[in-house]
Amino acid sequence: MKKVRVFRYLLCVLVISFLFPTASARADVRSQSPETKTPIKHFLVLMQENHTFDNYFGTYPGAEGYPEGTCIPVDPFDKSNTECVEPFHIGDRPIEDLDHSDSTFNLQYNKGLMNGFVYALNQRNQNGALSMGYYDDRDLPYYWNLVDEYVLFDHFFSSDHGGSFANHMFWVSGQQGGSRVTGEGYDDIPTIFDRLQESGISWKFYVQNFDPEINYRTAHLISGNRASQVIWVPILNMARYLDDPELSSHIVDLNEYFTDLENGTLPAVAYIAPAGASEHPPGSIRSGQKFVKSLMQALMRSTSWDSSAFLVTYDDWGGWYDHVLPPQVDEHGYGMRVPAFLVSSYAKRGHIDSTVLDFTSIMKFVEENWNIEPLAERDGNANSFMSAFDFSAPPREPVFIPFERVVKEERVEPRRYVIYAAYGGALILGLLMFIWTAIGSDIRRKMSGYFRRRTQPEVPMP
Repeated sequence: MKKVRVFRYLLCVLVISFLFPTASARADVRSQSPETKTPIKHFLVLMQENHTFDNYFGTYPGAEGYPEGTCIPVDPFDKSNTECVEPFHIGDRPIEDLDHSDSTFNLQYNKGLMNGFVYALNQRNQNGALSMGYYDDRDLPYYWNLVDEYVLFDHFFSSDHGGSFANHMFWVSGQQGGSRVTGEGYDDIPTIFDRLQESGISWKFYVQNFDPEINYRTAHLISGNRASQVIWVPILNMARYLDDPELSSHIVDLNEYFTDLENGTLPAVAYIAPAGASEHPPGSIRSGQKFVKSLMQALMRSTSWDSSAFLVTYDDWGGWYDHVLPPQVDEHGYGMRVPAFLVSSYAKRGHIDSTVLDFTSIMKFVEENWNIEPLAERDGNANSFMSAFDFSAPPREPVFIPFERVVKEERVEPRRYVIYAAYGGALILGLLMFIWTAIGSDIRRKMSGYFRRRTQPEVPMP
């Protein structure tokens, strides 16, 4: 009889596994999830491209945006030239890919005076005045709606003075990497993914329109923008991530992000690299917002929402103006301030966080949350953005953010004594109704008669 029961049990398990394969997959992922310092079990970060904080949020209420009277000289080295350019709304004006090389940074930075933005681009035969253009909630309604509800960072800096590749290297390794000969690779540099792999912590690098044939060995043979995949995904410049199946299997197409959310198999740490929706000028910022919305909405609808945090930032300043002087922590950076915002069930509501951060702060959060040793001096010394969370409260329900601009209304915190009085009144009323029902109809009739006699006027005897 006992053998029959065991057989039936095993048969049931097999049937359930066959009919619901994702249930066992979810259980397996959760059973292998290491302990975390916070309730955040899934951390995702998307790296968009080429904008400054002032360019996106310089007019956002409450943030450190454009100072009053800002006007950048056309030629800061010619004292007789008083011509200057004020910040202006870009609107429908055509834009171009502004130069954002190390030399342009140095001219724009101008030994800390932060007044060479127009001049530097004019020296590159570009329209330097364009650097002073900005977008606002008319152009970025989804992003402004998001930060109304979640967290906006207004002191988040790029890690390097230069462009995309160096900053992406800081993003994954805490190091710039230096210049290498084409096709040489960077296999001697450890990354955050090496640490995660060693610790048994799940991770993935999701790549939009991923082509596994494009890496540092083949990029020089690829024409057009597709070769930029090796810039956006720096571990494709490291031989071990190409040749070791245990590592290469973690670099996947972005479609797997949506599948993982549906199946409950989202990894602990995920980096996301865009392709056509990166907002890199002159690309469409509207299509970039739609792309980000698709990622956010999918996370909010999933079972992973309550335990996730999603950070969006931008890889470099793209030549645009920003007024905040970047701290110089070493010979490579920081670079200019970039947009960054955090969406999470534990994110403070409508909060502007002014902690000084850079891309190595992303690694810092991973290291703190999963108890991992720092890789380099930069991430070891970086600030974390733990201050953006409120772990004292339960996770918030998702707020599905509209694509059209909704102006933030002032939230008035209800007074607690009003709430308690309302609850107490309702409780007393319910108790009285219960007593009135429980005493019975006969007693109610006698009591009603009694009260009627007491209230009727006495009639004098004749």
